[in-house]
Amino acid sequence: MSPNGELQGQVEQTLPRGLFRVRLDGGEVVRASLSPQARRIIVKLIAGDRVLVQLHPHDPTRGRITQQL
Repeated sequence: MSPNGELQGQVEQTLPRGLFRVRLDGGEVVRASLSPQARRIIVKLIAGDRVLVQLHPHDPTRGRITQQL
């Protein structure tokens, strides 16, 4: 886990409406969207890409992709 609470994971599948299914390094699977900053930088994500995910504080099954590794 990074200092600001982000976890590393791998994109498993692209879903409709700009969502992605990401398997975290701990084994959990979350649905994640791109953060506004990542939307400007990341052109496209595909299955197999490594990403940093910030989990939602109230729902640990949802997250936001902040960076492509």
